[in-house]
Amino acid sequence: MKTTFVFPPFFLDGIYNLPPLGLINLATALNASGREVIIQDFVLDLRTKALAMDRHLYDRCAERILADGAGIIAFSAQCTTYPSVVQIAKRIKAKQPEAKIVIGGHNASFVDMATLNQFSWIDAVVRGEGEETLPELVGAYEKGECEAQILGVTWRQRGIATRNPDRPLINDLSSLPLPDYSLVAPLQTYRNACELPRSIAILEVGRGCPHQCVYCSESVLWRRRTRTFDVARLVMEMRILHEAYGAECFLLAYDQFTASKPFVESFCQTVIDERLNHLPWYCISRLDTVDAQTLRLMKAAGCESMCYGIDSGSSRTLAFIGKRIDEAILYQRVRETTDEGMVPTLSFVVGFPEEEKEDIDATLILALKTGIQGNSNPLMQMPTVLPGTGLYERYLSTLVRRVDTYFSLGIEFDNGGRIAEDEQMINASPEIFSSFYNLPSRAMSLDMLMQIAAFFPLVVTLYPKSFLLSALALNRSVSALFFEWMAWVNEKEGREKPLLTPADCFAHMTGFVTHRVAVSTVAKWNHLGQVVNYETCAIEAAKHHPASAVATVDRSGAKTWSPSRCEQLVIAGFTKNMPAIVSDLKNGDFRESYPDASGWLLFRQTGKELDVMEINDFGKDFLCLCDGASSLDDIIGKLYPLYGRELSTEAFSAVCRQTLEQLAEMNILSNENRVDPLSTVFV
Repeated sequence: MKTTFVFPPFFLDGIYNLPPLGLINLATALNASGREVIIQDFVLDLRTKALAMDRHLYDRCAERILADGAGIIAFSAQCTTYPSVVQIAKRIKAKQPEAKIVIGGHNASFVDMATLNQFSWIDAVVRGEGEETLPELVGAYEKGECEAQILGVTWRQRGIATRNPDRPLINDLSSLPLPDYSLVAPLQTYRNACELPRSIAILEVGRGCPHQCVYCSESVLWRRRTRTFDVARLVMEMRILHEAYGAECFLLAYDQFTASKPFVESFCQTVIDERLNHLPWYCISRLDTVDAQTLRLMKAAGCESMCYGIDSGSSRTLAFIGKRIDEAILYQRVRETTDEGMVPTLSFVVGFPEEEKEDIDATLILALKTGIQGNSNPLMQMPTVLPGTGLYERYLSTLVRRVDTYFSLGIEFDNGGRIAEDEQMINASPEIFSSFYNLPSRAMSLDMLMQIAAFFPLVVTLYPKSFLLSALALNRSVSALFFEWMAWVNEKEGREKPLLTPADCFAHMTGFVTHRVAVSTVAKWNHLGQVVNYETCAIEAAKHHPASAVATVDRSGAKTWSPSRCEQLVIAGFTKNMPAIVSDLKNGDFRESYPDASGWLLFRQTGKELDVMEINDFGKDFLCLCDGASSLDDIIGKLYPLYGRELSTEAFSAVCRQTLEQLAEMNILSNENRVDPLSTVFV
């Protein structure tokens, strides 16, 4: 009996889709037993425009599935796509009543009984791991047998929803066959459809979680056990995905990747030994399971980025979540991660039901402090109530619908809104579609929390130093100052609905601090304006693209060469010792004032790193004259009256040539002769 596996439609700007590994694993298991399988990836079809996105989308999806002629339709159903699965399944059953419709996934595993009781057209739910359960279920359907003896299945016995006992977890994950990527479109197709710079594949490293965070269903689904694939198997799979399928980058799927130091070390060393460390990868980690040595090895093995779940800056909230975070370790780990050239994503959550405003502020302050460390990617979300979690158990009866959070977006198929049938179904069954609902919080309104989740990460990324110092200078809570900032920006932009963009921050932060903060602080915090300018210069430097070619100096022809600065340079003058101030801020030392100390700083963005260098007056003037139009002789002639009076012209010329060589070696000069002036800020 043929089986069609369905990855239901989903589309959200900024979110790329990858081949559906879960369905590939299941299809591989069935295919290995000689059964015919098809995978319909409707997420990819929306990206490639093979499917039109409108209110008739579900009808077209059902028609595509029916055209396969399969007797079994197996859906992957997660929280956001659950309405789509139900709607498409309903249309299939109406036209082909004899088809068996099966769904699986995290969401389905926890709302299995409610799903079968509510939607008569769904025949069975496969709970948890499906690699062993689904082939048994398909075999029963092929023989015309009932599902009574199949562990891990919820089904209907004489029309009544019945839950069979759980199936034991697979002890040896490496016994599973390697996923057959030939069952889906080439990785390059996914890359092109999502306009990605590289072809990405998911590498499943393990399953399970021993922790009990109140918002996460992983621990419950995997019964608080953790299992990993053998390192040899993982590295072999990396090689196959790279050499046979063109994978250029990997997402390592396993929340506990760094939980076992021997496992991480073995994996990384094997990747290095097999010379696969030129392939970058991304993983999820915990702050308390890595150290500088481990991070260094991970970087050597190709780790490019990782996600740390920080969650909250409030000890009371962390106790509610069921997690402990040591702030001292947090800053140390973030700095150690960035020191190795890796960019950590730091995940925060705001708006738990028991939180007060002070708890939210503690999280926002922590986010700003991590932003001050630099080179991190902040992610902020409101809590989502997922079936199987502690939040679901405690607060299901209190849910409301007010704002769309991260886990409720992606099925807006009708002119940017949800299809009416989806809305009706979601409203009727909060126990099944809980991820589309909100948890009221004592801290503040859901609309305010949504603004923080959506827009505060921009402040953390672009102006963390300025914003935190402004809150301290005014003795205001960070959240109150944030809403003041939002009102300021939207008034300046003439908007009725709250919005914040990077361009808004760049255009208005200086004015906000100058007119709403600095005027209120009198003599104290007199370095605040300098800090704002420092962060503005950093943004300005990042706006330029790196130079395509760096300079080399030919001593014999240097005098006739017209040196040109690289585009991504910004020079700014400051009246405070900014390197010392920045160092203090990174160390958590927030002083009210600093003595005057004038100087010049050069800002340069190279890749993901921002370089800030101190230069003297001579260096500043020399660089400003490197405009692509002036020869070295011209530069020497203009600088000699200012800096060379105590030297002979020959000696001063030698100093200038040496300076030119040093700037070239530092990649500060370009080979291209550009006439356009350097973006220079004088304060």
